[in-house]
Amino acid sequence: MKIFNYPSKRAEARVESIINRSLGFTKKEYQKVERILEDVKKNGDTALMKYTNRFDSPNLSVESMKVTKKEFDAASKKVDRNFVRSLNRAASQIESFHQQQLANSWINTDREGVFLGQMVNPVDAAGVYVPGAQGGKTPLVSSVLMGAIPAKIAGVKNISVVTPPTKKGTINPHILVAAKKVGVDAVYKAGSAWSIAALAYGTETIKKVDVIVGPGNIYVTLAKKIVAGTVGIDMIAGPSEILVIADSTAEPEYIAADLLSQAEHDPLASAILVTTSKATATAVAVAIEIQLNNLSRKDIAEKSLEKYGAILVVPDMADALELANLIAPEHLEMQIKDPFEYVGRIRNAGAVFLGKYTPESVGDYIAGPNHVLPTAGTARFASALSVDHFIKKTSLISYSYDAFRKEAGDVIRLAEIEGLGAHANSVRVRLK
Repeated sequence: MKIFNYPSKRAEARVESIINRSLGFTKKEYQKVERILEDVKKNGDTALMKYTNRFDSPNLSVESMKVTKKEFDAASKKVDRNFVRSLNRAASQIESFHQQQLANSWINTDREGVFLGQMVNPVDAAGVYVPGAQGGKTPLVSSVLMGAIPAKIAGVKNISVVTPPTKKGTINPHILVAAKKVGVDAVYKAGSAWSIAALAYGTETIKKVDVIVGPGNIYVTLAKKIVAGTVGIDMIAGPSEILVIADSTAEPEYIAADLLSQAEHDPLASAILVTTSKATATAVAVAIEIQLNNLSRKDIAEKSLEKYGAILVVPDMADALELANLIAPEHLEMQIKDPFEYVGRIRNAGAVFLGKYTPESVGDYIAGPNHVLPTAGTARFASALSVDHFIKKTSLISYSYDAFRKEAGDVIRLAEIEGLGAHANSVRVRLK
């Protein structure tokens, strides 16, 4: 992994190349996904099964697309107690964290004769996409928890999970046990862009939802981008990324392991170390080379580090913090002597992990905060998936006649400045 002294032209060019890593899609990819979406919108279950049979499960039928009670019951017998214990702890802690995000309706009567307020209501239905990694062999249980739990807490009445089936037409039992644990109402054997279309437009089997959340591959991401506006979405997520701020007290082996934990995701993933210590920089580079040899996804991690990895040596902590804010990483670790002294100066990050015993992995699974986070610099304006993604806020307004007369002239004046005579007249007519 290359070491750069920052600031310098060479280092700044490297940072620019990482920052400018866009969420762009090719015209061909866009058109391909558009065709799939239109097909499902027009032909419903017929199109849904066409793509599912072609790409995932050749013999799956419409009748078996929705997971049955019998399948849920069978799944519970196929997982071990240790998994259930870990699942229960993760679900409990994720629920506890998201419970704090609940917003309440409110009213205000400070101005005489004026009643103002805001109603907070959940959406009626939500869809959670759960990737089917390696044909269902590596079930992304955490995606079920992170998507469904905040929706449940928000009060969403109907929560559906879509996930690609295996070739045999089954769903990994760990996914089904997790879905049942968090109160999912239905699980459907459908994946990729066609499942997003089904959730957005509805089919004979899959009901239309109001919000779609959850990570996925480029086709899922692009499908969510296209249907946004027809339904709400959580975010347009790009490849994984991590930035570690470290000083001379940090453990090089810990840092190397954490950087590789993101680099192994994708050749487009980004892993960056920003440190005030040259000795730490050198030690981390050595530790990465050693740990790389033990990774099953070594080739992917090497490509990621080669193109979007960097070790940046900075003069002081102020430079490190400013650089982190500039990059706005998905995951920001602060492996420094006293991280709480500096955390208040972080403005842009999806999630911040404080201290050497807080690796990004605890946030992925069990700490409590959501792991669906803004990427590619969007932490400058976006937030983690939360209860807020599943609610809508409706304003309430009521004026008495005296309060209306008091402010009528101002309304008329502002409406006429904007050239909206009918707006002004709707006020004048009440003054007669």
